[in-house]
Amino acid sequence: MPAGVSWARYIRFLGASVLAMFAGAQVVHQYYLPDLSIPEVPPKPGELRTELHGYKAREEAAAALRKLKEEQNVD
Repeated sequence: MPAGVSWARYIRFLGASVLAMFAGAQVVHQYYLPDLSIPEVPPKPGELRTELHGYKAREEAAAALRKLKEEQNVD
């Protein structure tokens, strides 16, 4: 058997690992409560509630800052 352990111990460890993985996935699923419904018509950009608005704002601010720095370097 791999790693020098018996079949019984190997199968027990495999079962415990799979159960722990499923339990962890269930805990995360219950914590975040994902919306599993599939809409009939795809939403328009900006209407999707799961978009990361804070991330989008940071990206826009970073782009504006880069543009400002480029303008200062050109002068």
